[in-house]
Amino acid sequence: MWLYDVILTLDVKGILLFIFSFLLIADFIRNRTPANFPPGPKALPFVGNILSLDTKHPHVCFSKLADIYGNVFSLRLGRQSVVIVSSHKMVKEAIVTQAENFVDRPQNAVFDRFYTEPSGGLFISNGEKWKKQRRFALSTLRTFGLGKNTLELSICEEIRHLQEEIESEKGKPFSPAGLFNNAVSNIVCQLVMGKRYEYSDHKFQTMLKCISDGVRLEGSIWGQLYDAFPQVMKYLPGPHNNIFSNYNAVRELLLEEIQKHKKDLDPSNPRDYIDTFLIEMENQKDSNLGFTENNLAFCSFDLLVAGTETTATTLLWALLYLTKYPEVQSE
Repeated sequence: MWLYDVILTLDVKGILLFIFSFLLIADFIRNRTPANFPPGPKALPFVGNILSLDTKHPHVCFSKLADIYGNVFSLRLGRQSVVIVSSHKMVKEAIVTQAENFVDRPQNAVFDRFYTEPSGGLFISNGEKWKKQRRFALSTLRTFGLGKNTLELSICEEIRHLQEEIESEKGKPFSPAGLFNNAVSNIVCQLVMGKRYEYSDHKFQTMLKCISDGVRLEGSIWGQLYDAFPQVMKYLPGPHNNIFSNYNAVRELLLEEIQKHKKDLDPSNPRDYIDTFLIEMENQKDSNLGFTENNLAFCSFDLLVAGTETTATTLLWALLYLTKYPEVQSE
């Protein structure tokens, strides 16, 4: 009641000052960090450290901060506090030595909007659902050749197609990035969908472009702003909205592929990850472990994105290294 009486005595400027002060105090209370929280640069109210980051070269910025605050330091991106782990030793400590302590996935506004099924896919699942889906994916992919000689044969065959494409570019400068994406994605497609695409296939190229553009935008300043202020950014126009249009386009293509698999599914002879998942859906229909058709599309999406983007990027860095240091090639 006293608060209402105070507001009545204020003019417009006073009310605005009161609201700003209230938001400032609320922001401070909400974003207080524990005493043992990793050190880091001072954060501004509401926006945190976003304005001080070099969005074009974030790795350089993080390296400089690691020199100042150590190999484990903190940042605040809008409403979210994050901890950055630097150096090979500390990364190994976090994801290998103490892997069980870091298996949960943090809340992510982009994923919350895209994954319409709670704790969907393989990326953001937690707890028992994540463990079950991870074990199922690993065992299924191994069944279809992951880590075995059968997949090596598929890789060798795909390399032949890659060589033919590279040779067709002979005599003129070109970027190998797209070709590497084609080759790597085809290996993943064989495991997930049981088929490879011709590099000129329009649907295949559309899918790869949507994945590439979505990942790039998610890592850009627009993606960071959306993750920091989702309640505001989702109503504003801008490139961040293309993250969801790109990802949903890939999801629609995967749902089409799932329907094709359902039409000619032979439970006694599964051909790929999608077939095996559809069969498992019948066995797990009374469970709450994510064996639904919708989640199959999300899991397939995760395998495609992780397999294509991670492996293709690694290959490109290896090619760059070999080009810069040709003496390594002889070794």
